Amino acid sequence: MSRPYPIRAIFFGTPEFAVPTLRALCQVADVTLVITQPDRPKGRGMKLAPPPVKVLAQELGIAVEQPTKVRTPEFAARLSAEAADVAVVVAYGRILPPAVLNAPRLGCVNVHASLLPKLRGAAPIQWSIVRGECETGVCLMRMDEGLDTGPVFARSSLPIGADETSAELAERLSALGAELLQAELPHYVAGERPAVEQDHAAATLAPILRKEDGAVDWSRSARELHDLARGFSPWPSAFTFMGTSGHPAGTRLKLHRTQIADENTPHATPGQILSADRTGLVVACGRGALRLLELQAEGAKRMSAADFLVGHRLEPGAQLHTGAQ
Repeated sequence: MSRPYPIRAIFFGTPEFAVPTLRALCQVADVTLVITQPDRPKGRGMKLAPPPVKVLAQELGIAVEQPTKVRTPEFAARLSAEAADVAVVVAYGRILPPAVLNAPRLGCVNVHASLLPKLRGAAPIQWSIVRGECETGVCLMRMDEGLDTGPVFARSSLPIGADETSAELAERLSALGAELLQAELPHYVAGERPAVEQDHAAATLAPILRKEDGAVDWSRSARELHDLARGFSPWPSAFTFMGTSGHPAGTRLKLHRTQIADENTPHATPGQILSADRTGLVVACGRGALRLLELQAEGAKRMSAADFLVGHRLEPGAQLHTGAQ
C-alpha cells in the first residue's frame, strides 16, 4: 500500500546491497514503482529466483517491473507516466539513457559507494580495498550521462578495517547509504541541498571485475597481496597455483583469508612456502611474507589451512606460482 508522503519516488535496484536503501526510501517517500533486473537462474537446480529488491518490494506491496530493455521510448514513457519527483538508483546493474534519467521531475539520484570523484565505476568497494585505501564512504549524486560524473549533494565517510573484506565493507556501506539517503533526500527535493560539481581532474576508476584480476603475483609486497585477497573476497577471489606430482604448477588455489606475517623482511624466492603448520601457510612475497589462513583447491570446499594441510602435502621450500607454467 502506498502512503501519503510529500515525495513521490521510483526505485531502481537489484542486489541485497540495495535493499536497506529501498526500506529507507519508503520512510520518506511514496514509492510508487520499483524497477529491478529479471529473475535469474540460481543454485544447483538453476531455478529462477527473484532479485532481493523484488522480494522486498512485493513484501511492501509496491508495484514491480523487470524490463529486459531500458533504452526504449515505451519504457521512458512508462516512467514519465508515474509523475515522480525523483528516482533513486542503487546497484541496478544497467546504464540508464537520458530519456530515463530525465523522466522524474528532479531526475535520478544515485547512491554510489565511494567518495567521488574517487572510484567511479562498477566495483568501488572491491577496488577501494585492493588499492589500499584507508577510508571510503557513500555519495548521493544527481546522475548524468557520464560514468558517475554527476554533481554530488551529500556524502558520508567511514574507515576501512585493516582486515576487512569487500563483503564486510559492502554491508556497512549499504547501511550507511540508506541512512544518508533517508536523512538527505527530503532536503534535496526541497531545494535545500545544491549539487556540487565533482573535481573531474581527481577522478579514478573502479572497473568491472574480471576473474583474472585475482591472479596473485608473489613479487608484490605482503601488504598489497593481503589487500588483494580481502578486496576480492568473495569474488573473483585471489588465486595462485600449486604444484603436484603430475602438474608442476597446475592446481588453482583460492586464497579466502590471509594475514600479514611480516611486512618488510626480505625472505626467499617470492612464492616460496616458508612454513606450513596449523597456524597457516606462510609464503614469501617480494617484500615481507603472507600467511594463508583459509584456502580452497579447485573443485574442493573452502577450509582452514590446518584442514587443508591434512590432504595436501605442502612443505617449506615448495613453490606457489602466479599462473600455470
